[in-house]
Amino acid sequence: MSVGKFEELFKRYEGNPILTSENWPYKVGSVFNPGAVRFNDEVLLLVRVEDKQGYSHLTIAKSKDGKTNWQISPEPVLAAEPEFSEAVFGLEDSRIVWLEERQEYIITCVSFFGEVSEESPGISLIATKDFSDFQRLGQQLIPPNKDASLFPKTIKDYYALINRPVVDGRENIWVSFSKDLEFWGKNRVLLTPRNRSWDCSKVGLGPPPIETPDGWLIIYHGARETGSGILYRVGLALLDLETLEVIRRSRDWVFGPKESYERTGNVDDVVFPCGAIVDEKTNELLVYYGAADTVVALSIANLNDVLDYLKKCKEY
Repeated sequence: MSVGKFEELFKRYEGNPILTSENWPYKVGSVFNPGAVRFNDEVLLLVRVEDKQGYSHLTIAKSKDGKTNWQISPEPVLAAEPEFSEAVFGLEDSRIVWLEERQEYIITCVSFFGEVSEESPGISLIATKDFSDFQRLGQQLIPPNKDASLFPKTIKDYYALINRPVVDGRENIWVSFSKDLEFWGKNRVLLTPRNRSWDCSKVGLGPPPIETPDGWLIIYHGARETGSGILYRVGLALLDLETLEVIRRSRDWVFGPKESYERTGNVDDVVFPCGAIVDEKTNELLVYYGAADTVVALSIANLNDVLDYLKKCKEY
């Protein structure tokens, strides 16, 4: 069978890139890696904005259809707070969930631990009900750590946090548990890089876990060192709804750099999703990603097609 006959699960939105630095109402260097959530009948993105000093903050962009006519906040919405030991380098790569048990949104993002040698990256948690007032919950887990998101509901009465620590030089996807969003334990590995595969160098969470009847859908990025640099692509996994054990994982990557805005930029050959929205009317899965650490783009899939594909993958 010809390779050309295979359908791609994720199709790029024809209006890509959907957000660039030229859209911004104030001076910035680049915009990328947005968290996403549906709020007040709009899609709200919490976009990583890198200024021309090279530091990052988060800014809100909103759209009725999640594709066009974005309304961007006239100034930064969230920046590093020294009183919470967040170093001046800023906040990066947000993920957002609505936490039913607390009746509020919880934002996880990368921050930098100011008191640690070489300002290691860590994870900050921020709570909000309206994306106007924010409560800092502090930095979580021992650095270095990145690529974190809570599950949108408790698992056996524990909050569960996917994160990506660096342990003995290995960058695996872990899950940690807490009763209070402050003290974490019961840590265990979920996904590891695979030898000589497209995700052999490191793996990290993309958007927050998505609950489906078949399990928690995990969209993750995998990286591979090549002769010309590191190459980021996207894979899929499915976790058991109660145990969080991995029950399916895609052998192949399902989305990778192809277009010019993904292949060339501040960091070449990067597609890096942080946010996803499911349209319950159309069953569309909208995945928002940073392309080449330079612009924001959108890919779209049918959620049922994604799950059908994963269920045909070999058991993990």
